[in-house]
This record gives sequence, C-alpha cells and structure tokens, in this order.
Amino acid sequence: MIRAIDLSYAYPGGELLHFPPVALEPGQSLVLRGNSGSGKSTWLALVAGLLTASQGELCVAGQDLSALSASARDGWRARTIGFLPQKLHLSAALTVAENLALVHFAAGVPTDRAAIGRSLAALGVADLAHRRPSQLSGGQAQRVALARAVLLQPKVILADEPTASLDDAAAAAALGLLTSTAAELGATLVIATHDARVTQALPSSIQCFIGSIGNTSKIL
Repeated sequence: MIRAIDLSYAYPGGELLHFPPVALEPGQSLVLRGNSGSGKSTWLALVAGLLTASQGELCVAGQDLSALSASARDGWRARTIGFLPQKLHLSAALTVAENLALVHFAAGVPTDRAAIGRSLAALGVADLAHRRPSQLSGGQAQRVALARAVLLQPKVILADEPTASLDDAAAAAALGLLTSTAAELGATLVIATHDARVTQALPSSIQCFIGSIGNTSKIL
C-alpha cells in the first residue's frame, strides 16, 4: 500500500531530509516518530502527493507518484488519501456539510449528500451538518475533519499530530476514532507524532523514527 525507497526531500535552501525505507500493507499502521522539525509532516506531504521527492521511489496505493502531473495528483489524492492535518483547515464560511462537499469537488465527482450524512453519522456528528466551524468544540471539529478525511473511503489515512494539545482522555478518544475508522475501511493508517502516548496506545503498529534534519532515519 505504501512503498518508499531511498526517499529524500530538500526545501529550497535547506538541508536534505533522508527517510527510511517503508513497506506497509493494507490495514497496517505506522507511527512516525520524531521531534518537531525532524521531517514528519514532510514525509506525510510526500505520501499525500503534496510535495515531490527530491530523490527516491514512492508508490502509494499502487500509484507511482512520480508518474502523475500536479493536477492529476490532486484528483488522485482526493480519491485515495484521507488526510487529517494538525490544523484542521475547516472553511469558516461554509457549513460542516459544505466543508465535506469540497472533497467531492476535489475528486471531480458529483456531490453525494447521502454519503456526507453517512460519514458524519459514523463519527457521531450528523446533527452538526448545518453548523459552521466556529460553532464547534475542539473535539467536534476533529470528528468533522475525520469525517471529511474518510468521506470517499480512502485506502490510506494520514494523521499529523492528532493528539497535540489534547488531554489524556481526549487523546485516547482521538486515537480510538482513527484506529477504528481505519479498521472499518481496511485502510493503511499513518500517524506522525512526537507524543509518547500514541506509541503506548498502538503497541502493534510499526514504529518509524525520523531523526534530526540531515540524518538518516531508521525503523524501530
């Protein structure tokens, strides 16, 4: 489902980030560990096709990402990747349901209001469909963002620091939602984090550590 070999990336004027080889099958989970600034979010962006690797090979859900144009990657991402960013990026001008409808637009498919309702219901927030993000609590917003991420039943779910700034109970709930949703979809789950609670909560996951910028990473 995810195959990364000799993957590296350099931001303009920055040092080269080297990433470990990764081989994940459908349904497996990976915890990507490392301190802030070590490259975890960059790795997620590469897998999601938001960035293009400087070197190496990357195949996600059977797709060689280097073979896609920028516009083709946008549609592929919407159909294949469920992305839960650290900053949820819910549009303040739109209702919850309208925020989810943007996924259909990005994927180039007709809006499916029934599917939007099912996705919100599965995350327990169907009653929030007509609210705006400013009317949501932090936990509600996270559930809405996850409902958006899994609306098209993605093959890969990526979560960037999903427990950041959460207390223990809220962190456990967020991780429970991610793992149960991925299990229901049979999706590969990748969580990037520096939070030790994540590795404690997901002992059966593959653990991957990204070290300091410029250093080669390793699988634990």
